[in-house]
Amino acid sequence: MIEHYALIKHLHMTTAALSLGFFLVRAAWSVRESSLLQRRWVKVLPHLNDSLLLVLGVLLAVMLGMWPHQHPWLAAKLVALLAYIGLGTLAIKRGRTPARRALAALAALATFAYMLGAAIHHHPLSWLALL
Repeated sequence: MIEHYALIKHLHMTTAALSLGFFLVRAAWSVRESSLLQRRWVKVLPHLNDSLLLVLGVLLAVMLGMWPHQHPWLAAKLVALLAYIGLGTLAIKRGRTPARRALAALAALATFAYMLGAAIHHHPLSWLALL
């Protein structure tokens, strides 16, 4: 299985990029109160991609024997993932006004950037680990 590590890692990164793209489009449509959010593919495709993203992430962790209780950066990334999901639902569905949805979208993007930095630097301080 480890011989497929590079492929699985690149698929994980690709699905992460797609997830961000889907989020940006849906958040923008939500803030603008666009009817495009009601299209079937918009309701299905991002969730399929995000499910694959999660499966690939778990597979990578299992392949490498990395567990959140052993790697603080991974634990921080998982906590941030929960925050990102919550903020994403506010940005796309549950925010009562366009302004609240926009604010939640910005917070979700900041959280995504944090997760990216934690993954790249393998440090819970994310991008601040460079200082």
